[in-house]
Amino acid sequence: MLSKRILTMQDLSCVGQCSLTVALPVLSAFGVETCVLPTAILSNHTMFKEWSCLDLTEENKNIMKVWKKNSFKFDAFYLGYLGSVHLMSLAKECFSEFSADGAKIIIDPAFGDNGALYPAFDEKYVDAMRDLIKSADIILPNLTEACFLSGTAYEHNASVEFAESVIKKLSAMTDAVIVMTGAERGGEIGEIIFSNRTFSYIWAEKLPRRFHGTGDIFASAFTAEYLESGSLERACSVAGKLVAESIRATDPSHGYGVNFEYALKNIVK
Repeated sequence: MLSKRILTMQDLSCVGQCSLTVALPVLSAFGVETCVLPTAILSNHTMFKEWSCLDLTEENKNIMKVWKKNSFKFDAFYLGYLGSVHLMSLAKECFSEFSADGAKIIIDPAFGDNGALYPAFDEKYVDAMRDLIKSADIILPNLTEACFLSGTAYEHNASVEFAESVIKKLSAMTDAVIVMTGAERGGEIGEIIFSNRTFSYIWAEKLPRRFHGTGDIFASAFTAEYLESGSLERACSVAGKLVAESIRATDPSHGYGVNFEYALKNIVK
């Protein structure tokens, strides 16, 4: 049986468990044929003190020219950390040129957390992402990203009701299903899903530790499971379990990310 062929577009950190070093193994382990368009190559992820970065925008253009000649098509697109406004234009070109019939577009905005933008980004990037999500079938913002995209002042320790109000504002800007990740209530963490003007929720125990790259693990597993089952709730549940098991399997002093490799074999079974 042929698997879905997905194109994931995000950066590659040579050391560290995030972005493509997470997306490629997770998607593949779930049985999805995974093709990649690396937006940049980093020496390591940016939670380390030093890093180098090679922007691949111009080479991406060359790659896409060859893809057109080879008539490549993809059944789905999964976008993570892009890094520049120019790459969003390339992403839209990818959607136009390489979509198979019924291709799904899943976008993780990946530009901020805890009420602030990541250091590399500014309001111009947010504006460009606000335009890009109009092309999406599903978006996976956290509360910070949803607030920036919808023009809402961020609230720390936000209630579920506040998160829902932000989601409704964001839904006026895109027809995409909205899956807000990292929502919290009491001692639980989970996802708030807004589809067909209706909310649904997936909750699990909130673990006491935070690690770099868990959002990439969630988005990758969510995408793979959703392409297989077509269920938003199941995709959130499976992805959340993988993230939780990865955190439990990781020593607190580990700075590279989480030990998703250990957890993945159990989740896939």
